[in-house]
Amino acid sequence: MMRVWSHRPQIEHLGLFVAAYVLGCGFAQALAIVPGITVSIWPPAGVFIATLALTSRYSWPWWILAGCLAEMFAQLVWYHSPVPAGLLIYAGNVLCAVVGAMLIRWTNGRAVRLDTMPEVLAFVALGAGVAPLASATVGSATLAWFDVRSQTFTDVWPLFWIGDATGILLVAPLALVVIQHWRSGTQFSAAQWTEAGILGLIFLGVAALSLSNDYLPTPYIIMPPLLWLAVRFEFRGAAVALTLLALITMALTISGDSQFVGDAESQRERQVMLQLFLAISAFSSLLVAAISRQHQLAVLTLRRSMEALRDREQELSQLVDLIPSHVWRLTADGEPVFFNKRMVDFLGLNPGDMDKPGVGRVEALTQTAHPDDSPAFGNALRHCLATGERFSMRYRLRRADGAYHWMSSRAEPLRDQDGHIVQWYGICHDIDDQVQAEEALRRSERQLQEMIDAVPVRIWSATPVGGPVYFNKRYQDHFRSVIPNFEAIQEPRIEHLLQELVHPEDAPGVERALLACFETGGGSAMRFRWRERDGDFRWAECRVEPRRDHDGRILQWYGVSLDIDGEVRAQEQLRVAQQSLARASQAASLAELSASIAHEVNQPLAAIVANSDACRRWLSAEPPNLERAKITAERITRDANSAADVINRIRALFKRSTEKRSEAALESVVIEARNLMAEEASRRNVRLDVDIDGELPLLTLDRVQIQQVLVNLMRNGMEAMETVFNDKVLSVRARRIADVIETEITDRGLGFTIFERMFEPFQTTKAQGMGMGLAISRSIVESHGGRLWARKNEPQGATFIFTLPVEGKAAS
Repeated sequence: MMRVWSHRPQIEHLGLFVAAYVLGCGFAQALAIVPGITVSIWPPAGVFIATLALTSRYSWPWWILAGCLAEMFAQLVWYHSPVPAGLLIYAGNVLCAVVGAMLIRWTNGRAVRLDTMPEVLAFVALGAGVAPLASATVGSATLAWFDVRSQTFTDVWPLFWIGDATGILLVAPLALVVIQHWRSGTQFSAAQWTEAGILGLIFLGVAALSLSNDYLPTPYIIMPPLLWLAVRFEFRGAAVALTLLALITMALTISGDSQFVGDAESQRERQVMLQLFLAISAFSSLLVAAISRQHQLAVLTLRRSMEALRDREQELSQLVDLIPSHVWRLTADGEPVFFNKRMVDFLGLNPGDMDKPGVGRVEALTQTAHPDDSPAFGNALRHCLATGERFSMRYRLRRADGAYHWMSSRAEPLRDQDGHIVQWYGICHDIDDQVQAEEALRRSERQLQEMIDAVPVRIWSATPVGGPVYFNKRYQDHFRSVIPNFEAIQEPRIEHLLQELVHPEDAPGVERALLACFETGGGSAMRFRWRERDGDFRWAECRVEPRRDHDGRILQWYGVSLDIDGEVRAQEQLRVAQQSLARASQAASLAELSASIAHEVNQPLAAIVANSDACRRWLSAEPPNLERAKITAERITRDANSAADVINRIRALFKRSTEKRSEAALESVVIEARNLMAEEASRRNVRLDVDIDGELPLLTLDRVQIQQVLVNLMRNGMEAMETVFNDKVLSVRARRIADVIETEITDRGLGFTIFERMFEPFQTTKAQGMGMGLAISRSIVESHGGRLWARKNEPQGATFIFTLPVEGKAAS
């Protein structure tokens, strides 16, 4: 209901509909001249169908209600039928209009326009043929049932059907034209108005003469001017002419001066002839108007197509001239017939300029190529012309100034439906710069290859997933000397090379490191033993890094292998010498320490023993000599303090503090310690990762002692990762937490086993260690007012942490 209310028509439109309906009823009443029969041509059916066909279905109840009011008014004024009979007759008219509008809209699939032959035929067959069957049946049955003027169903039905059909054919086109075609606002020119006026006068004169009783023998003489109007003005002309024809017919019939008015016996037959005449006139004019409309549309479409074709041809010509290449066309026999502007400018001639006595255009075209390329160019072109194969070739073409440019030329044949070649179309790209660049690139590649082969390292590359791509000459020579039947291996896999070349103890670690690189995308540096041609193994260092695009995707892997056997052996000898020196130094220090302890502590201890014996004797005397025992006990205390002073001096010796404490930046101390350990880290294949928070405050410290703590802890971490093959990372991090600066040294080693006593002197897990490093480090940190502790990492490794105070004085 809401949609019906929202689609209610405007009041003025409903008023026009009611007025047209009532006028149509009056027209029908004027032509109802058959004695005893009240039906005739029924124009309201055409008004009703046209209205419903052009409006929304949700507005139909409003039009049906307005039509009912108009019908009841007409029944009251002209027909004087009983009210129930009038309502039943109107119900038949509504059924006719609804069925006709729905059928027309369903067949058209769009708004009703009557522009094409299928639309006209659908309108005539369904709207004027099928739809009136409903109104004729209901109306005839109603007249017979209510015995209106004693009309029978059999007598009334044919006239009822043909009357409704004629009314639809006469009025519906006029309504559609008025509502649709004039809505477009199309204006006639002066010539068209003049032609329409002349045709209208001719039509009125012929209609008046042909429809009257006294002049012309048949009314169909009106058909030529009627069809002329339909041809010249299409549906508008046909609709207006049919309206005039209906009005003239009504006027002559009312006046009695019409060929369709006779005596009572022949009036029924004359009424049928009148309706057939109007129906045939309407059908013919609508059909001719549709044919004319389609013809005009076809002519307009053809004209627009021709104009569009000319525009496209002009655009194509401009595009061909703008293409930065040479475009040419040959006949099926190979004669040049078209060069675009760029090719004409390049060659300095048109195809017509190639005509020379005794020389064909194909030969003339061949002569424009470089003398070294001309024979091959001509042979290839003639071969393609003979076989129909595609032409593709690089050659040098002579420019108008005599210079030669490299060209890449292609041509393909255009064939007809039977497969015969009609023409050849070709294009030439100036690739002179490209050829020069390719030659320069080849020279650069040769130079790069020679340089790579001359470099005393082994270089290789791999795909993003690790498949080998390239090995330089030094690598390949090594493969040939070590791997049997290397030439027969078409694609060496990484595992095969590792098995053949790397020491069995190192191969698993190298393979794991490479696979980790390919999986994670991170670079790596590894050291391993490499089998030489004599079967011996030499130390090599391999570095692997990826090359990425702008989006970070890996394009290729690059690697280099360096022979570091001499360096490793020298470092090993140096390490052995350092260890020997360290052991000798430890032994000497221990001997010196022992001698110092024995020398310094012996006398106080001996005095303590002697005074203890004396004190015991004084206390054992009878009676005890307490005064002498007291003096002896005081001597024992003195000698014990003397021994403590000796121990304190030895402790100071362990600290080896020679610098006075001063303000310093912890960052610089850490960096110095890292630089001191850099060589040892490289030798052990350990990566140092230092992270220090910015703007740390200055600390009051003994620079050498704190550096000694860092070096000791960093060396311990490196030694803990000795058995780890990959991911050897030692992290040093410094940050401020409240009033202290906390420093962490983290390794990825195997952890520790003597956690509870690790900071005690002489506690060590190293075969050559003295167990004094952590004890001395803790003493140094605590002397600065901080503390040192350790924790285990998961799943592996350990972290040593020490703090230094930011404010206040450290303990002396």
